[in-house]
Amino acid sequence: MENITQDPLAFGVGARVTLSVMSDRYVEVLLAAVDAADSSGLVLETGDVSTYAGGDEQALLRWLTDLTQHVAATGLHASVQVLLSRGCPGEAVCELPGGAGPRRVDAPRGRRTGNFASAEWALYPLEDTAVGERAPDHMREIYAAIDTAKASGTFVASEHFVTKLSGDLGRVLETVAVAWAGVGAHVQHVTSHLTISLNSPSHDAGAAAGARA
Repeated sequence: MENITQDPLAFGVGARVTLSVMSDRYVEVLLAAVDAADSSGLVLETGDVSTYAGGDEQALLRWLTDLTQHVAATGLHASVQVLLSRGCPGEAVCELPGGAGPRRVDAPRGRRTGNFASAEWALYPLEDTAVGERAPDHMREIYAAIDTAKASGTFVASEHFVTKLSGDLGRVLETVAVAWAGVGAHVQHVTSHLTISLNSPSHDAGAAAGARA
């Protein structure tokens, strides 16, 4: 049997995204952002609450960066909700055929956008079985993800239930994607939740200017 982890859709690699734009032009902005984002290699399904994107980690990061960069470039205050998941292709049952185990991929690579973002991020390793001699330990994996954020330079602080990130929008997204895929090298089912604030009137002007430099 072919290793199911080689097929991102069969393995359940994907995202759900909700964009909220604080403007009466929100329909125009959202449709333009979706049109501008490179979705090649992905399956997209848009509903009345969110858009689902399914495909490999690198393609997802590219699409998310395109999508949010287009919104950020409008200068309008916007919020982006991102839910990432891998390792659970079913609606309620996450058993993969053949005991597939974790999916290992190269770390997704992002790009600078020149747009400042602040974000609140959480990662959930949904691990309940050992992989080889590696016993389940969800806090070990969470701390490893936070170390990834610290190394990236986007880490701001640990707060109640979330880790605060800020910096260039592309680097924030890359941090989250790299940590998600990195923990997923040891844990089959990993989800991650990210709330991004763009062009907020409460953003520090100096930090925003630094992201554009």
